[in-house]
Amino acid sequence: MPLGQPSSAVHVQNVPAGSHSSQPRTPTLVTLHPVALFSILDHYLRRMDKQERVIGTLLGVRNDSGEVEVRSSYAVVHKETAELVAVDMEYHRTMYELHHRVHLKEAIIGWYSTGSNLDTYSALIQNFYAQETAPHPAVHIALNTGVEEGQEPGVKAYVSSPVGVHPKPENCVFVPVPCEFRFHDAERSGLDLLTSDSASPLSDLETLAESLKAVSSMLDRVLGYVRSVLSGEVKGDPAVGRYLMDTFGADTGELEKGGFRDSLQDTLMVSYLAELVRSQAEVSSRLALVTAS
Repeated sequence: MPLGQPSSAVHVQNVPAGSHSSQPRTPTLVTLHPVALFSILDHYLRRMDKQERVIGTLLGVRNDSGEVEVRSSYAVVHKETAELVAVDMEYHRTMYELHHRVHLKEAIIGWYSTGSNLDTYSALIQNFYAQETAPHPAVHIALNTGVEEGQEPGVKAYVSSPVGVHPKPENCVFVPVPCEFRFHDAERSGLDLLTSDSASPLSDLETLAESLKAVSSMLDRVLGYVRSVLSGEVKGDPAVGRYLMDTFGADTGELEKGGFRDSLQDTLMVSYLAELVRSQAEVSSRLALVTAS
């Protein structure tokens, strides 16, 4: 559905955006998680040849201190010409409903685009997402891939502010907001592998073998310490003994009560959603190509 032309008004239907904080507040900090960043990059790499930029929806949570946490994202099919910009709202609505079934706490918090161009069309899209996130301000993340001449790659976050006594949807100012990259401890190993300087990345089996070697080395150290304590060579530390007893004395039921099972389920669901987004984007791209031809 077309969002409009630079001089026309915008009329769109609101999409349920889940639960928000009770009091609207301008974001003071935007944090971006690796899953959302990699999804944006994957969308950009799979774009059509003539497509200058891609856009999509940002999902996450807000807190009372004004921080906005971007946890995930999905691609949205859109088309830009010299006359108008159009966004596939039905696709956007369907993708959010699917995501919301799995992540009830995550709501629509804004949108992303690649490139550094904040033009009139960006203002129209911002106005559309402002209706999705109302009464909270919509967050826009601009990912510069470094393809544009004279531009360095990077990520910037913005919120919009209306201009004029009777502002129009296409008239707004994008105000920068501090943006940080954040990841959990469980994601560190994957990020280290992606950012390593190795010319030939390890395969899954090689990575598993390296992890098993590290675990075996740590077990050998623990076994050597225990034998030294039993033989009287080293005085045992009660704190270390209690830690080892808690670690090796836990049964399968206790492990399942912890966060391991939940973390595994979250990881598998993120992987499933990523594959679903890629498949949907590929199908939509092919349909758009067939329609254009």
